[in-house]
Amino acid sequence: MEESKVPSDPSLQATVVATASPAETLDRKHALMMERLSNRHQARLAEKSQLNSITNASFESTQSFLTQFSQSKLSIDSQLSRIRQEPDPALKPLLDTISLEISTLEKLVAESSYFLPPYELRACLNTVDQLKQTLDDVSSLVLPRKKFSFKNKPTSKTVDSPVVCETEKMQNIDLEKLRFSDSWVAQGFKGIAKGTLVKKFITEESRGKNEEFTLSDLRECKVGLMGCLRSLFVDKLMNCNVYVGAVMGSVLIEGVEGCVFVLASHQIRIHDAKNCDFYLRVRSRPIIEDSHGVRFAPYCLNYEGIEADLKEANLGEETGNWMKVDDFRWLRAVQSPNWSILPENERTGVVDVSNLGHLE
Repeated sequence: MEESKVPSDPSLQATVVATASPAETLDRKHALMMERLSNRHQARLAEKSQLNSITNASFESTQSFLTQFSQSKLSIDSQLSRIRQEPDPALKPLLDTISLEISTLEKLVAESSYFLPPYELRACLNTVDQLKQTLDDVSSLVLPRKKFSFKNKPTSKTVDSPVVCETEKMQNIDLEKLRFSDSWVAQGFKGIAKGTLVKKFITEESRGKNEEFTLSDLRECKVGLMGCLRSLFVDKLMNCNVYVGAVMGSVLIEGVEGCVFVLASHQIRIHDAKNCDFYLRVRSRPIIEDSHGVRFAPYCLNYEGIEADLKEANLGEETGNWMKVDDFRWLRAVQSPNWSILPENERTGVVDVSNLGHLE
């Protein structure tokens, strides 16, 4: 039996279909259906392959970073241990070299923060702080006339400016009472409701001590952090307004709802945020995960000396990255529904935190 041929002309194809036998028509429909199913299966495999490649790339990047970080830490620890055993003023150049190695390690953490899991990021930042403290201790042995002695002189330098807390009783709260018990937390505000909290960081202090700051478990608070700080961790905030000057490293935000953030930083990572507005100046693309109803606008903070602080932190120029948000839970090519640009008619004006207690 001679095999029938289907013409290439669509109009002739329709004629053939119309004149074909019921068996031939059924076979042709079955073939078309199988082709569609095959194409759909291939598309699903391609999407799964893309997802796996992204996940594997992130895992490999994290593993590579942790390996490099661990090797650098071991090298620094070994050098400091040898100097501690035989302290000698002639080793000061070596201490300077170690200080540069720690700074390089800190920069590596900052540059890698966009793909590191939050736990690994906190652990690495804590390790860097421990290395700096160990360097200070060893330097005190090598150079006994060292300017700063944090262990033996807990003076007012630990609290460089008053912390103002406007509660129903209008109390002043000592910063020492607000410190965390967690080993990785340097200092911060925790467990406060309906307060106005202010902290001023001195540029020289941030460069020398490289402070990190934490905001945790705050409700209906106004927070103003002025000056330069190294890193900022935010956790469990509800209906708060947070105004931050220049962050030299990274900002990690977790578990926030109904808040307004005004931040300038090199990296900003947001996890589990609901119905929050972010006014940002950032060197890299902001990252969101497991968040929805978040909106973004350009940085709008002001206080005396802010331009110098931003310049000191290499944040003096607007990059436009505030609107280039990456949603790590949205892999499709279309716009993520979890974030949007804050309409201009809904944006706040320039916020001056010089007198934070009078902000509405």
